[in-house]
Amino acid sequence: MTGSATPADPAGTHSGAGRILSLRMRPMGLHERGAVTPTVSLSAMLAGEAARVEGGTTFALRDYADAIVDSGFPGIMAGAPRLRRGLLDAYLQRVIDRDLPDQGYEVRRPQTLRRWLAAYAAASSTTTAYSRLLDATTAGDGTQPAKTTTIAYRDHLSQLWLLDPVPGWITANNPIRRLQQAPKHQLADPALAARLLDLSASALLGSAGAHMAGPLFESLVTLGVRVMAQAAEATVSHLRLLGGDREVDLVVEGVDGQIVAIEVKLAPDVTTSDVRHLKWLREQLPDRVVDLVVITTGKTAYRRPDGVAVVPLALLAP
Repeated sequence: MTGSATPADPAGTHSGAGRILSLRMRPMGLHERGAVTPTVSLSAMLAGEAARVEGGTTFALRDYADAIVDSGFPGIMAGAPRLRRGLLDAYLQRVIDRDLPDQGYEVRRPQTLRRWLAAYAAASSTTTAYSRLLDATTAGDGTQPAKTTTIAYRDHLSQLWLLDPVPGWITANNPIRRLQQAPKHQLADPALAARLLDLSASALLGSAGAHMAGPLFESLVTLGVRVMAQAAEATVSHLRLLGGDREVDLVVEGVDGQIVAIEVKLAPDVTTSDVRHLKWLREQLPDRVVDLVVITTGKTAYRRPDGVAVVPLALLAP
């Protein structure tokens, strides 16, 4: 996403949320924001050419928390924290007041929609059923929006790309059975989720927001991987078996069907347990899985003896 902010267009999207998202342009991934120097190429991994995985970074957990709340919208991320919060609020309000009506959907109860969006944000990086999101939208007086209303929220907000869910992975001639098709919930920018939940970077690192630190770090990773994958003509999905026996956070599939499977971990260190689902997928599809990656908050990129690449998010490049 490119552009600069104007008072009428705080996200720097030139023509508002609806237009820029309809063009399938996303906010900037971490690698595009000028704060990191990546060394490990996702495109090389897709091509099976990333035998060497190396590099180091000083990016720390606090930096990732800041990146989550700073936003990838060009017209927002350069501002001071108070200004960013105001611009994100204005962006969300613009969607409710202008972009949805422009799509032909009139929001009769804006506060109900805002509560539903907060429930969606709280479900970031999960496949929580939409019925549970509906339950979480109940007002203080016990009233609840109709299911048809929340379906309309979902459909229209997805058309505007305010919601950017990750689809469940499926492919032709797939030998893996019991694949779940439910999408993994994501907003277009993790900063929007943090704002809807009233979480600052400090809150994410403290007791108040610790439960959302992992999911929103995955949101930040997902945003960056999607931007990189789009440049490589690849698709991004997630894999989950019915019952949750096996899960892979992100499945990047290239134009020739080759796969880079990614696990996301909000920690610097990787254990054997962290890579078991990745290795399982490689066993199921040995001719298609060209690389396995765990994206972390660590300092060094390296390849484990079992072939799994360990890459700090700050070191991941297109």
